[in-house]
Amino acid sequence: MASYIRRRKFLATLLGGVVAWPLAARGQQSGGMRRIGVLMGTAQNDPDQKTSLAALVEGLAALDWRDGRNIHIEYRWAAGDPEQLRTYAAELGALSLEVVLTQGTPATAALRQAASTIPIVFVSVTDPVGSGLVVNLAHPGGNITGFSNYETSMGGKWLATLREIAPNVKRAAVLVNPENVGVARLVQEMSSAASRLRVELNPAPVRDAAAIEHAIEAFAAREGGGLMVVADFITLAHRDLIVSMATQHRLPSTFSERSFVAVGGLVSYGLIGRSCFGAQRPTLIAS
Repeated sequence: MASYIRRRKFLATLLGGVVAWPLAARGQQSGGMRRIGVLMGTAQNDPDQKTSLAALVEGLAALDWRDGRNIHIEYRWAAGDPEQLRTYAAELGALSLEVVLTQGTPATAALRQAASTIPIVFVSVTDPVGSGLVVNLAHPGGNITGFSNYETSMGGKWLATLREIAPNVKRAAVLVNPENVGVARLVQEMSSAASRLRVELNPAPVRDAAAIEHAIEAFAAREGGGLMVVADFITLAHRDLIVSMATQHRLPSTFSERSFVAVGGLVSYGLIGRSCFGAQRPTLIAS
C-alpha cells in the first residue's frame, strides 16, 4: 500500500507539472483567472476517479495553482455514456480553456475532434501511437501529451495469468469498448497468447450495461470459460455489474486495473507493477 501511495503522490506532482506548464507559459504574472477543463468518462461519484482528481488538485496546488483563486476547473463526467462523452467534449471545446485533462482514448479522441488547438493532457490511454493521438512516445507532436496505462504485450500476460489461476480455462471472453481504438493491439497480443496457450479467444464488444449482461450471459452458457476485462470508461462505469455477473456465473476473471478488485474481482495485473488479489478465491469459481 505504501508503494501505491508513493506512486500516486509522484503522479500527482508530475501531472500537476505537465498541466501547469501551458498556464505558466502563457503568463502567470498577468493576474487573470486561468481555466482548465477535465473530461472524465466515469461517474462523478466514482471513488477511484475522485481520488485521482484529488491527486491532480494536490499537484496543481504544489505549484501554486489553486481552484477558485488563480484557476477555475470545468469538470465534465460522462458516467459511461459514449454520447454524453461526445457532448461534453464539444462543450469543453467551445470554452476558452488553457488546457484540458482527459481520461482514456475515447475522451481524448473526442476532445481532439472538438478542439484541435487546445493543449490536451491525457491519462489512461492504452496505445497513444496506435490510436493516432501522438506521433511517437518521445516526441508526441501536436497539442496532445500524457500518460499511457499499458504496454501492449500485457494483453498476453492477462491471458497467461487467467490460465495460471484457472488451468481448466479453454475459452476466454474479453470485454472491450469497440469505440476504443487503442485496445486493438492489446487484443492482437491476446490472440497470439491464445494461440500459444490453446485457448479460444472471444472478443466481446460492449457499449452499455445491457450489452455487458448479454455478452457474459451468452458466453457463460458453455463450460470452460474465463473472463478478461480491459479497463475503459464503459467497463469502469459498470465494474460492479461485471464482477457480480462473473461471480454469479463462476467465471474466473482477470482485470487490468485494481479498481475491479476493490469491488470483489478476482485478480488484476496492471499499473501498480504487481498483481492484486481480491476477496474471491480461485476455489470459489473453479469448475
